[in-house]
Amino acid sequence: MREITLSQAVNEAIAEELRRDPAVFLIGEDVAEAGTPFKVLSGLVEEFGTERIVDTPISEPGFMGLAVGAAMTGCRPVVDLMFGDFLFLIMDQLCNQAAKTHYMSGGKLNVPLVVRTNLGATRRSAAQHSQSLHALVAHIPGLKVALPSSAYEAKGLLKTAIRDENPVVIFEDKLMYNDKAPVPEEDYLIPFGKAAVLREGRDVTLVATSSMVQVCLKAADLLAADGLSAEVIDPRTIVPLDEETILASVKKTGRAVVVDEGHQNYGVTAEIASRIADKAFYHLDAPVQRIGAMDVPVPFSPALEDLTVPTPDSVANRARGLCRGEI
Repeated sequence: MREITLSQAVNEAIAEELRRDPAVFLIGEDVAEAGTPFKVLSGLVEEFGTERIVDTPISEPGFMGLAVGAAMTGCRPVVDLMFGDFLFLIMDQLCNQAAKTHYMSGGKLNVPLVVRTNLGATRRSAAQHSQSLHALVAHIPGLKVALPSSAYEAKGLLKTAIRDENPVVIFEDKLMYNDKAPVPEEDYLIPFGKAAVLREGRDVTLVATSSMVQVCLKAADLLAADGLSAEVIDPRTIVPLDEETILASVKKTGRAVVVDEGHQNYGVTAEIASRIADKAFYHLDAPVQRIGAMDVPVPFSPALEDLTVPTPDSVANRARGLCRGEI
């Protein structure tokens, strides 16, 4: 199997779906001429033209509204939102219109669109371009939310999202675009709501999203050096969430640490930890632990920014304390 970058995987997924279905088109800022600031979409306009790779003015509410209308009338738009921080600009179109149309029409209308955007700090982009806001949209009924952790996941989840009849928001970590992983050349899909057990273990379960999966895999190596066996689970989608796989792992290990780069207060770690506590309480040997980003605006200073997000050491230290009965 060849290895490609996450950036190439996303590009391939979009190109394959554009070829497969004439109803698919891409819309956003700089998606045609510049190939986006991260160059993920380079080359698409040359193959598909400006009628299907549509550059827009700098008006996120405007082009998101256009996409919602197009989806309601038979198209399958892929909306490129340059930074996840710009979600605040499209919340009405996404959460009041796209998310609720199927329900409010009694099932007569669907809004099959995808918002692909990004998350993640430590890129030195300061407080307004470094946030991880996936918990915001996960809170809204009617939206599905996917968080790929590798090139393989990015391609399979994005293709599934484009074919879904519901609005989907998919978040890619900005720092992972050049990370390589094995990706099949043949067509494949990754089903929503089916977690991946990336490493089996017996002492503690590490549940992680997006790039925090890589952080937890490194933490598992650190724990192994101490004789502790960590199981690492990637939920892939937080809506829908694969409770069954997570709970089965926690019932086996008796301990859980949930890791996410979003702010810790009222976030994804709280939701997953709550479900574990509710449904696996009598199997727990220790309280469920949560590790998220600090509840502060993301600093521009590199020295400060690096302190705000989970690291392999911080995850390993928490899991070590949990296994040793220190927490």
